[in-house]
Amino acid sequence: MQLKSKLADVGITIFAIMSQLAREQGAINLSQGFPDFNTNPELIQLVEKYMRAECNQYAPMQGVPQLRERIAEKASRLYQAKYNPDTEITITAGATEALFAAISAVVQTDDEVIIFEPAYDAYMPVVKLNGGIPRFLKLKFPDYHIDWNEVKDIITSKTKLIILNSPHNPTGTVLSATDMQSLQEIVRNKNIFIISDEVYEHIIFDNLKHESLAGYPELAQRSFVISSFGKTYHTTGWKTGYCLAPAGLSAEFQKIHQFLTFAVNTPIQYAYAKILEQPELYLNLAQFYQQKRDLFLNLLDSSRFKILACKGTYFQMLDYSAISSLPDIEFARDLTAKYKVAAIPPSVFYHKQDDHKVLRFCFAKKDETLKEAAQILCKI
Repeated sequence: MQLKSKLADVGITIFAIMSQLAREQGAINLSQGFPDFNTNPELIQLVEKYMRAECNQYAPMQGVPQLRERIAEKASRLYQAKYNPDTEITITAGATEALFAAISAVVQTDDEVIIFEPAYDAYMPVVKLNGGIPRFLKLKFPDYHIDWNEVKDIITSKTKLIILNSPHNPTGTVLSATDMQSLQEIVRNKNIFIISDEVYEHIIFDNLKHESLAGYPELAQRSFVISSFGKTYHTTGWKTGYCLAPAGLSAEFQKIHQFLTFAVNTPIQYAYAKILEQPELYLNLAQFYQQKRDLFLNLLDSSRFKILACKGTYFQMLDYSAISSLPDIEFARDLTAKYKVAAIPPSVFYHKQDDHKVLRFCFAKKDETLKEAAQILCKI
């Protein structure tokens, strides 16, 4: 039997490829973005508590009410944003499911979608699955900023959606208040929706402020704001995220969501709801990861890698052009096989495989892991 592929040009994700290669080579895995340390023991105890309290059946399709209420309180506290927990918040099976549901709710055949590259690899395939046409714009190397004049120029009568990501994976850049104002002016009086991927909202450095689209009422009314508990609580394997959107948009979002997963893991939802009552845990996350970023960079001070600015996320971009002229995919494979440190080649996040001779390293690791990896990198 032969099947005509809907995604003929899409293969296995680079995250799976590099993690598998790291396992095969016995390499330190700084490629895929997950911590090598455990979550808060209290959170594990809470999950067990709710399992034993018989919270083990289907949750409501929109999510456990207590969790939606805590999220609404957080959005109000951080961004002065008012979301009705009954009609404007949906709990999802990770941010990737939320992205799929949001894109599917908006995009129809021949709608154009603006995607900024390098782009997280879940965006483009879902646009294509829904018959949309990706329109790519490049973040400006080496600081990866958006040229808003290019955004104005690419918009047509067919433009239906803009996908944003801040703090940005893989580059570590963040959008500013000035960026928000520029976006606001561009979409004003236009029938353009926005998806804002904000899964690293609490991991932002050097006293910068996270500019959530939820905090800009003119933008929020047309936006799906997506976040994740996995990044915030070191629980990427629990695959729990959420989407904030006005009631009309949430209703369309939930039409898709109900046929993707229907409902998300019940005891884990209750556990997150309870631990959200301690806002200091997510408010202190930036300091926690800034210490790791600074440690990693200090350890690399004597290396031949050139350090690019990292303002958020737990990823560090390193320029290797002084070390090798190999394409980034080949250099990443050599680094894993020969030197036993795995990283991600960012050219895979461009539809034309743009190669700036940089690699992305994850520093969400134990200090001893970062020290061991840095010692190797400094010898190259």
